[in-house]
Amino acid sequence: MTREEIWDVIKKHLADAVDDLDVASIDTAKSMKDYGANSLDLVEVVSRSMRELKVKVPRAELNKLTNIDGLIDLFHKSVEERDSGQGTAQP
Repeated sequence: MTREEIWDVIKKHLADAVDDLDVASIDTAKSMKDYGANSLDLVEVVSRSMRELKVKVPRAELNKLTNIDGLIDLFHKSVEERDSGQGTAQP
C-alpha cells in the first residue's frame, strides 16, 4: 500500500470528522488541528483509519506526531510491517 493510498484513507475520515473541510487544500505538513479538528475528532480519525488499514499503532508513537505527514509515515510503516509479517502491527 502506498503513502498516497494511506493518505486517501486518512483524508476520507478527516473530511467526515471536520465540517466544511476542503480536502483538496489540505497541506500534510500541517496538523489536523490546523484544519479545525478537536481532540475527539483526532481520536476518531486515527481510530477509523487504523481499523480500515488493519493496523494498530502504540499511543506513545501517536503522541510524538506533529503533522499529518507523520501520521501517514507511521501508518505506512505499520502497513509494511504487517504485510511483511515482521512487526506487532497486526490487529
